[in-house]
Amino acid sequence: MCGICGWLDRSVSNPIESRSVLERMNNRLLHRGPDSGGIWVDETAGIALGHRRLAIVDLSPEGHQPMMSANDRYVISFNGEIYNFLELRRELENLGHRFRGGSDTEVMLAAFSEWGIEPAVKRFNGMFAFALWDRQERVLHLGRDRLGEKPLYYGWVNGSFLFASELKALKAHPKFSAEIDRDALALYLRFCYIPAPYSIYQGIYKLPPACLLTVRSPETHAEPIPYWSAKSTAISGISQPFLGSETEAIHQLDALLRDAVSLRMMADVPLGAFLSGGIDSSTLVALMQAQSTQPIKTFTIGTHEKIYNEADHAKAIAQHLGTDHTELYVTAEDALAVIPKLPTLYDEPFSDSSQIPTFLISQLTRKQVTVSLSGDGGDELFAGYNRHLWGRRFWQKLGWIPPMARQMAAGAITQLSPETWDAIFQKSDRFIPHKFKLRQPGDKLQKLAEVLAIHNPQSLYKRLVSNCKNPETVVLGSTEPPTVLSDSKIWHEFSDLTECMMYLDAVTYLPDDILAKVDRASMGVSLEARVPYLDHRVVEFAWQIPLRMKIRNGMGKWLLRQVLDQYVPAGLMERPKMGFAVPIERWLRGELRDWAEALLDERRLRQEGFFNPQPIREKWEEHLSGRHDWKYYLWDILMFQSWLEQQNNSKNLLSQVHQ
Repeated sequence: MCGICGWLDRSVSNPIESRSVLERMNNRLLHRGPDSGGIWVDETAGIALGHRRLAIVDLSPEGHQPMMSANDRYVISFNGEIYNFLELRRELENLGHRFRGGSDTEVMLAAFSEWGIEPAVKRFNGMFAFALWDRQERVLHLGRDRLGEKPLYYGWVNGSFLFASELKALKAHPKFSAEIDRDALALYLRFCYIPAPYSIYQGIYKLPPACLLTVRSPETHAEPIPYWSAKSTAISGISQPFLGSETEAIHQLDALLRDAVSLRMMADVPLGAFLSGGIDSSTLVALMQAQSTQPIKTFTIGTHEKIYNEADHAKAIAQHLGTDHTELYVTAEDALAVIPKLPTLYDEPFSDSSQIPTFLISQLTRKQVTVSLSGDGGDELFAGYNRHLWGRRFWQKLGWIPPMARQMAAGAITQLSPETWDAIFQKSDRFIPHKFKLRQPGDKLQKLAEVLAIHNPQSLYKRLVSNCKNPETVVLGSTEPPTVLSDSKIWHEFSDLTECMMYLDAVTYLPDDILAKVDRASMGVSLEARVPYLDHRVVEFAWQIPLRMKIRNGMGKWLLRQVLDQYVPAGLMERPKMGFAVPIERWLRGELRDWAEALLDERRLRQEGFFNPQPIREKWEEHLSGRHDWKYYLWDILMFQSWLEQQNNSKNLLSQVHQ
């Protein structure tokens, strides 16, 4: 796991200064690769490649990057892992290639030389972002893995084409212009992240997953070209479903996951796993332990607030499987200490509040291992989110009801605050059947009220995934740009509402929220996180599994549960789904109140000029009074404000240095 950066710029005239700039960009990525750093520059071609290395496979100098191919045609700076590189290496050796070291990077270069860029990438099973310079054609190729596990930013800036794993490296380039994109800011308020291809800065983009970008000139713009399609994979799987029995499906999924886990356990450094005690992580840890002669190291973060705590469940799973388990119960002070780090960690506004425990568990894990497997992706592939379970059922039962009646029902629900509903459910707890018990029922009822007046399934999904429903009224001078959700044709390409929601989650929320969160949190402490569920073979099989094998008896992940039942007693897993959350709503009324008040000061908001203060102040006051829980909305604003403050402080510091 590493960090990459560089540029294509034919106007560079000072080689010494050029190398100095590249070193500065590279050093901004030190956390991604603390083991070594390297640069490669060809001034005559105007190409510069930087690399920071976190050594995982082949710890010798033979794995050092940037690396040149054996035939001297290609030079690569690569971030990630190619898990099937040994298989590819054997195939390439049979074709006459010879290797001096044992790294997957060297195999990639040989694959490019033998098969070409796109055919080689299609053979890779892994997570990756790379910059590949073709010395013969004088062309730069950028590439990103199928599901978007590894990040890659790029843009054309004042005659230069720049790229890097993180925005902080781009900002170290003297030509970079940090102009905030208000349209992207509007998207951020809606989703709590900025979806690809946009970034917070004008003219800077995220390379979409499963795409290649070929740049022939720093002055000529190019468009990303997909080499794999999540939509085609989904539609093909649905139209040609798995026809075997349920027992056969269980065995095939078990075998695929076992192999995906096995490939991701290959490392020349200590390895472990995040264990929350949920279905996804428990299944992975069970498969890891089944293939290991030593106890697998597992890690869990706990909290003394029972509603947010999963540590007891994780401990029970660890004890049953016999793992070497470490748990850390964090205090509110531990979690609050992470908040000042967030703007630098994420580089652009990002406000999924589970970013806090994700960083804490990464920090805990890095004390013992360098690689950790993570259970992300299971919800998107096997129908694990609540909206997958009740979205279609909701629309079938309520879609025919006149909008006026639904609006009246919504009004009745919102007459009581979420906190009041929570209290009502708590008092009635012993009368509520187990399967109907909900975590934070008031919040879920609030969401129900919001969707009751929806007119079509497309609007239903957009409302469910939106924090701010009308961001253009909050972000001054903004117009929401198009996203995947803007394409109404998608809803006609999927005949089933649940499957359409699962697809949209997989191409939006998964790469731009979940995977971005895990990448920045883990790499922020120099930890490599690997995600077996996103092995493309697992993804392709998951889409072939009929929905009846994913959702059954009102529960998602049915088939995945059957795999887990082979390793862990079902009784250990019978509990409501819990998120990876922290009590933001209470902190904003307590420990974080002064911090938030300063960032949400009306005069400050007006002076900065990005937000309309009125709706923000109204929601802040409603939240403080307890009349409404606006934690998600307010956390979005606060994370931008905190990020903006950090940007301004950096500018002021830089200005003082130059004076």
